[in-house]
This record gives sequence, C-alpha cells and structure tokens, in this order.
Amino acid sequence: CTLFLSNVQFCYINPTPPKVQVYSRNPGELDQMNTLICHVSGFHPPDITIQLMVDEVEVRNANQTDLAFGENWHFHLTKSATFTPKSGQKYSCKVTHGRSVNDYAWEPNM
Repeated sequence: CTLFLSNVQFCYINPTPPKVQVYSRNPGELDQMNTLICHVSGFHPPDITIQLMVDEVEVRNANQTDLAFGENWHFHLTKSATFTPKSGQKYSCKVTHGRSVNDYAWEPNM
C-alpha cells in the first residue's frame, strides 16, 4: 500500500507535460475540405482537456480517441474534426493539463 501511495504522490508532484502536434490530414489549402488533427502524447497524469478552436471558439463536431498509455504510464490522445480553411481564420488546439493551458496554432504549410 505504501508503494502505491508513493507512486500516486510521485505522479502528481512530478507531472509530465504533453507533447502537442497540430496538423491537417492533407496539405492546407484555402476553401478545400480537410481534417484538423491535434495529437497529444507523453503526458502524465491523465487528466487533460483538448479543444479544437476556430477563432477562439470551440469546434463542437470533433471526434476524440480513447485515452491510451504506454508501458511507462505516459498517455496519448488524438482529437480531430473536418474543417474548410478560410482566409483570416485562426485554427488551433487548446490543451489544458493540470494548471497549464496552452494554445498551439495550425500552420497551413505543415
């Protein structure tokens, strides 16, 4: 029991921040339907929120994979949604992990 409690304490005292990749299924072209993807990996603890954003408004039709983990108990998760890039719009992935909230922009040339 002590070992379990020490592991739980370690998890929350020493969180591992996520690695975030924001990309599209196809090359980014204006007015062409595409899929916006946000892949978040290598994080611990598993409490995380991923939001796909268009001009700082959450995309409501997004799909999310089930939370999964590797042998080292670091987690990964992917969220995606279809979208049609428009000139002047900002597309991003907002990730909340613990007390940290970060926005990651999609670059059409990625």
